Amino acid sequence: MTAQEARTHIRYSGWASRRVLEAALALPPEDMAKPMRVSHESIAKTLTHIYFADAIWYSRIADSSYAVPSHDALPSLEFVIEEWPRLQAKWEAWSDAASDNDLARQIPFKSRFVGNAGLPAWQIVIHVVNHATLHRGQIVGMLRQLGVPPPATDIVFYYYEQAAAAAS
Repeated sequence: MTAQEARTHIRYSGWASRRVLEAALALPPEDMAKPMRVSHESIAKTLTHIYFADAIWYSRIADSSYAVPSHDALPSLEFVIEEWPRLQAKWEAWSDAASDNDLARQIPFKSRFVGNAGLPAWQIVIHVVNHATLHRGQIVGMLRQLGVPPPATDIVFYYYEQAAAAAS
């Protein structure tokens, strides 16, 4: 993965997460919190889970001082709504500054799943985007179960939007 590809994928993931979040925020609060037997139980908890993963991986790859909530005490959806755009801006600033060499750099970390580990930065970027895509898809399914037309979040729609903006 090149630095330019990382920038594109980080921006795509932020774009898609914003679209899903906006669709979710149009729901009545009881639908956001409704147990759906999918992913992390509800739309609200799944959104919070996506934010958590974005946050922990950002802290590992770019800024260890970035405050990450405990997985066992995830923040409120209100906190996520406020903080997620700031976190996305940090991810974009990191990707703007990253070089191909930065993406090849091994990132050591401790995982609750595998203990002490490490991955090249580019693999972390792919994981962050893939993880969010999986859970956004689950939210799209929950929206459909609620009878709500979901937003288009496939990367091809991001490409179309970017091409249209460049042509304007």
